[in-house]
Amino acid sequence: MTTISKVVNKKWTAVDLFSGSGAVTAGLKQEGFEVVAAVDSDLIACETYSINHPEVKLISEDIKKINPADVHSILNGRALDLLVVCAPCQPFSSQNRKKAASDPRMDLIFECVKFVRVLNPAVIFFENVPGIVNAGLLELLSKRLKRIGYKLSNPLNVDAATLGVPQRRERCILVASKSDEIVKFFGVTLAAAEQKTVRDAIGFLPSLRSGETSQDPLHRARKHHAITLERLKYIPKDGGSRKSLPENLQLACHKNRDNDFPDVYGRMKWSGVAPTLTTGCTDLTRGRFVHPEDDRALTLREAALLQTFPKDYIFFGNSGQVARQIGNAVPVEMARRIASHLKELTVASISGVRT
Repeated sequence: MTTISKVVNKKWTAVDLFSGSGAVTAGLKQEGFEVVAAVDSDLIACETYSINHPEVKLISEDIKKINPADVHSILNGRALDLLVVCAPCQPFSSQNRKKAASDPRMDLIFECVKFVRVLNPAVIFFENVPGIVNAGLLELLSKRLKRIGYKLSNPLNVDAATLGVPQRRERCILVASKSDEIVKFFGVTLAAAEQKTVRDAIGFLPSLRSGETSQDPLHRARKHHAITLERLKYIPKDGGSRKSLPENLQLACHKNRDNDFPDVYGRMKWSGVAPTLTTGCTDLTRGRFVHPEDDRALTLREAALLQTFPKDYIFFGNSGQVARQIGNAVPVEMARRIASHLKELTVASISGVRT
């Protein structure tokens, strides 16, 4: 068997740090990776992870307390192809910028270095919000990785919608590797995918009225107050906004302030992509989270599908806890496509043939 064939046909291995509810792991598995181990300290998200990925060794503990040697033993002598590092993004988000300096999660991204030193992965993939670039951490991260032989790529801002996700979601991605080829070509060769729409993602689900349920426990419409339903009658189908509300139905805080939080009470558009899904993705007062046609907010299942979770993905927790897991997730399809690209770059690097 040739060198190229051996690399292409190998069993790809991955470790998922800050794994949350398992979105990245789902994407990696779809791309053929064996996710050997995962780490997260959120017990609710870990329950979701374990339900959907029971074969993965999940370490539910504070990452600062974990000995990387324990993860190394799980590999059982196998080489690690990919280490994923999706550290909490809240300290770097625009909403939390003023509190970032005192946020204890600020330096969690540096915890990956001790794992890199022990696990020696071929590639490290980082995902976060664009605000991480302004936090002053990447230069220090680059220096720490350089000491153990890894080069960190320049940050690349990517909209998940360009990678086949039916959602506008700006993310900052980076890779690190001992291979100059992988670092050099990661950003310039990451190809865009065919755009998926809101209709592509959720158009097949049954229509629901306020308070109505379906056989799927996550496809359950919130029960809205009568005044909310009255307002929704005036919001045009397929992309309308609160600008269409008559004066008597406008919230006092919105009057004469069309440019302040314009997406509140807004409907999604069937032929477009969804806005960025947040932890309030099923609350129509938190953004453009009204169904394109039905007079109600999105259901949890619709939100999960817009994050490209599999349609049968199971979530543990109450509705608020599930919404939080969905809003905090990396879109599954985004993770899959990036994993696919990293496989191609790794094959090219090892074989000496550029793809």
